[in-house]
Amino acid sequence: MISIGEKGICRLSVIPVRAEASDSSEMVTQLLFGDHYAVTELSKDSKWIKIKIYYDEYEGWIDAKQYYFITDEYFEQIINSDYKICTDLTANILYQKSLLPVTIGAIIPISTNEIFKIEEQLGFNGEAKSLSARRDFEFLRNITLKYLNAPYLWGGKSPFGIDCSGFTQIVFKICGYNLKRDASQQVEQGKLVEGLENALPGDLAFFRNEHQKVIHVGILLENQEIIHASGKVKIDFLDENGIFNAEQKGYTHYLIDIKRVLA
Repeated sequence: MISIGEKGICRLSVIPVRAEASDSSEMVTQLLFGDHYAVTELSKDSKWIKIKIYYDEYEGWIDAKQYYFITDEYFEQIINSDYKICTDLTANILYQKSLLPVTIGAIIPISTNEIFKIEEQLGFNGEAKSLSARRDFEFLRNITLKYLNAPYLWGGKSPFGIDCSGFTQIVFKICGYNLKRDASQQVEQGKLVEGLENALPGDLAFFRNEHQKVIHVGILLENQEIIHASGKVKIDFLDENGIFNAEQKGYTHYLIDIKRVLA
């Protein structure tokens, strides 16, 4: 029986996190393999559990059948260990004597800690980097390009479906920087850059709707280009007005702020 306050971890490739306790409810984000969380609420029929994700404090509901219990001690071990993050677009993990596919951004708990040895039986020979090491723009740019043509998916965080802020969050996570989940939260982070002429590759560009509300985000590249998730992850031209789409021959997003997160 699941209890409020228990801890869990994602032990599937991807788990949808929904706004309400229903399969038909909007997906607000996803858990990737290795994401850990706390249980904050149970549905009346106990078929759904509300969770708070440790990494970004985002909350939502997951199917109780996809819940995987871990001890409080192991939860703390995850927080305090320098685990690896998968940088292969896709890879396989040998997990409990079976192959499990994972995607870029999955947390690979490679550790010699005794708790880890007891809790998990895992083998991984793909490409992974330290989760805590901060990377430079060249590394970040190479990670962004791995997502090119990934389809847009509201709430998505994987190369098989991703939204604009999920894209920026996971790219910066791989590079050692912690961003919140939504564009409206991310715009509150980092250092404000005054004007596009002062922007650098790797800066975050934010875009508004007609009510001046932040609704979109992307990552600046060189030569006035931006990579962002809109329909798919793609590269477009950016000027002081916003994103200009050559195919549509017009602006699709209107610039409101630029923030610098890369050190």
